[in-house]
Amino acid sequence: MALILNIDTSSARAFIVLSSDEKCISYIANNEQKTHASFVQPAIKEIFSKSTFSLTDIDAVSVVAGPGSYTGLRVGMASAKGICYALNIPLILLNTLALMALAAINAPAYKNFTGLFCPMIDARRMEVFTAIFNNQLEQKLDPQALVLEAGSLDDFLAKNQVVFTGDGAEKFKNICTNSNALFEDLFYDENTITELSSRAFSEKNFASLAYSEPFYVKEFYSTSPTHTQ
Repeated sequence: MALILNIDTSSARAFIVLSSDEKCISYIANNEQKTHASFVQPAIKEIFSKSTFSLTDIDAVSVVAGPGSYTGLRVGMASAKGICYALNIPLILLNTLALMALAAINAPAYKNFTGLFCPMIDARRMEVFTAIFNNQLEQKLDPQALVLEAGSLDDFLAKNQVVFTGDGAEKFKNICTNSNALFEDLFYDENTITELSSRAFSEKNFASLAYSEPFYVKEFYSTSPTHTQ
């Protein structure tokens, strides 16, 4: 039995999830993005205080490594690496876009769907972080930053129906006229996180504790003015 502590501070809703063998045992969510940093450690303490397990019982820690909020990704990664280092256990990195795609794949409406899934994360203006997956969660387009235009992803839409999800998909919906584009208001939850981290553990898909970093997709550029003396 693999007991996994899952940490997600990548987006507007944060999760601390305790899971075992693809089943969510318990979870705590936080909907206040500005408080994710102060949420993580108390939530971890609380989740174990209500469990028959202790922190030292876990076999691995998974963290949603991005793309997503720059600050949120750093918060989650630091917490996950600290616990893994202290307990000498494996670190699992989860991709936000893969989680979003898996949530759509698992949706009852798409049980027998043979098209593609395209999660989109709003990256401001007309830019999104996106990737494309098939119904086996195999990547057909690598994660990337994409500036949306009316003809974006036409190569995929010419031959497939594509389900677009995420807060970035709304921008594409406003300009896309292709009848093969389907738009859904879907997002992942604690069960999706549990499923993906359990897969990674069973496949021993572990990350380097020393060299793991958040997956930003693109470099962060501060908008703060530069002061010279």
